[in-house]
Amino acid sequence: MSIILVTGAAGRIGTMLRPRLAREGRTLRLLDTAPVTPGKNEEVITASITDLNATAAACTGADAVIHLAGIPGEAPWRDILEVNIDGTRTVFEAARRAGVGRVIYASSNHAVGFSPRDGFPVPDYAFPAPDTYYGVSKAAGEAVAALYHHRYGLDAVCIRILTCADRPATVRSLSTWLSPDDAGRLFEACLSAPGPGFRVIFGVSANTRGGWVSLDEARALGYRPRDDAEAYAAEVIAAHGEPDPADPVLAYLGGDFTLPGPAGDDPA
Repeated sequence: MSIILVTGAAGRIGTMLRPRLAREGRTLRLLDTAPVTPGKNEEVITASITDLNATAAACTGADAVIHLAGIPGEAPWRDILEVNIDGTRTVFEAARRAGVGRVIYASSNHAVGFSPRDGFPVPDYAFPAPDTYYGVSKAAGEAVAALYHHRYGLDAVCIRILTCADRPATVRSLSTWLSPDDAGRLFEACLSAPGPGFRVIFGVSANTRGGWVSLDEARALGYRPRDDAEAYAAEVIAAHGEPDPADPVLAYLGGDFTLPGPAGDDPA
């Protein structure tokens, strides 16, 4: 694929992916409201995913869209609705109008955050069990992806990303870490797999303490994780102690997003 539009390119995952998706003969078209300095074979478009005309123009000539843009955590409902839900619908509609054949959507494990530990590994396509308004927005985005596949024929791959970070920093992330290099391998597999149709997959590395989610569908697309959070286990456990099976943070897939308390801006 020669032109890839990346929304939210200035964000954490977008910044990780840019060098890992760079290829000779490929242009990364970077869309964000935040400043982005383009590198070799990169273009920058300053726009919001809430602007349909601007997003459709950014999609023009693209072979695929990697949709990362959005509020990256819990927020008031009105903000989640405008950016994460309406904005995701806008991206899919813009891709459809521009004739883009494939959208890779950055969903989240928080779409199924209330999946209990006794149900691990959480299966691909597990029914939504969101843990926050943020999780609701990711489940809604998956539904939009399904609609645009079934009604309009777009290839739509939804990646329920776990803990994507430079390194695991908590005991939980020893099981949920997705390394930057494995993130690059996963998104590249989603770009290159022939005719994926509609998929809902998980994004996680080959962690020794893993097994929390299925990787069957990701592997079917060609994903081969290589990294393991166990390389950091000694220092993480030295800092935080051995995992306590009774810790409520470990009771559900969504970790501390599932702890008691109001969602978003709801009163207690």
